[in-house]
Amino acid sequence: MELKRVVVTGLGAITPLGLNVDETWKALLEGKSGCGPITLFDASKFKTQFAGEVKGFDPLNYFDKKEVRKVDRYCQLAFAAVAEAIQDSGLNLENEDKNRIGVIYSSGIGGIKTFQEECAGYDPEVGPKFNPFFIPKMIADISAGQISIHYGFHGPNYGTVSACASSTHGMIDAFNLLRLGKANIIVAGGAEAAVCEAGIGGFNAMKALSTRNDEPERASRPFSGSRDGFVLGEGSGCLILEELEHAKARGAKIYAEVVGGGMSADAYHLTATHPEGLGAKLVMNAALEDANMKPEDIDYINVHGTSTPVGDLSEAKAIKEVFGDWAYKLNISSTKSMTGHLLGAAGAVEALICVKSVVEDIVPPTINHDEDDKDENIDYNLNFTFNKAQKRTVRAALSNTFGFGGHNGSIIVKKFTE
Repeated sequence: MELKRVVVTGLGAITPLGLNVDETWKALLEGKSGCGPITLFDASKFKTQFAGEVKGFDPLNYFDKKEVRKVDRYCQLAFAAVAEAIQDSGLNLENEDKNRIGVIYSSGIGGIKTFQEECAGYDPEVGPKFNPFFIPKMIADISAGQISIHYGFHGPNYGTVSACASSTHGMIDAFNLLRLGKANIIVAGGAEAAVCEAGIGGFNAMKALSTRNDEPERASRPFSGSRDGFVLGEGSGCLILEELEHAKARGAKIYAEVVGGGMSADAYHLTATHPEGLGAKLVMNAALEDANMKPEDIDYINVHGTSTPVGDLSEAKAIKEVFGDWAYKLNISSTKSMTGHLLGAAGAVEALICVKSVVEDIVPPTINHDEDDKDENIDYNLNFTFNKAQKRTVRAALSNTFGFGGHNGSIIVKKFTE
């Protein structure tokens, strides 16, 4: 069976850097941080009092007043990204076979704010009194369901849940379904909105978050010697993935081609990456093999790079082992230094960033670097694209995402050619 080719024909994003793709991309290239003091709740008693919040978002632009109460914030953010991506794709949905359009929209946690509020309201003396929308607001698959209902898409429909790798795994699933001919189009992406008491408190209890409360915009500092944990972010990213011949038949603009995806497990620890980057090596090699590409075919890696001491070091080690001498000719950057860590939405947003890099031949920076990590032997001969965007030809880009539980995903996009 000859596999079909899969291309990207639409992009949508809502992030701490902007309410759409253009705003987000412009801020990334300028090296701006979207992180600041938490405004969504009173965080004064928490060890971490800052996050990457989406600012200026109005869900009433997407839902009426009655419906908005039935939809958790993570799903609201998903709708915003999807609406932009569908418009950007130029799809005329009245002319499409909606039985051949699927939705794979992922989340690592789902409606944690809804879960928190409903459980906090339970009084054992009074007995159960839960909102009838509690479960359908909270579950992590519901954004995919809501999107399909809204647009009438009857194709494959679900959400993957693999922590921070969720939307990368979902995009790989979409890629595989499309190249097997199971659909014409799949709306693929991820959304997360965990900036709430339970989210910040839970990650604080794990000692996973930065506590740099005096300068939140500089707290996410991947590969820096003074890094002290990740910065929690929220948002959503969406890619319209489409079978090539279908895209050509409708005259779609094509951003880039998806050419390979890999998955692996660290099989090591609940939350920590393997110190030697075992799973990271496996997953990048798997993606290269799937794409039938050599290491020297890749020009840019958008790394997982969360700003944790062990994680950043192990990923740098893995890149050196997989790419060999070519590792020193790559551009590497962690855009989480600007967006914060969007958990289950990170993979989709960062794959979108890779697409933009391939299209525009520029690599966004890793900001906030002012101190090398000499003790842990990070190889600073690697080009981490510190502090300033760099222009270069980007023939192909690879995006890494690694999740709690040892879940790893890598996806590769490249310039489209006939």
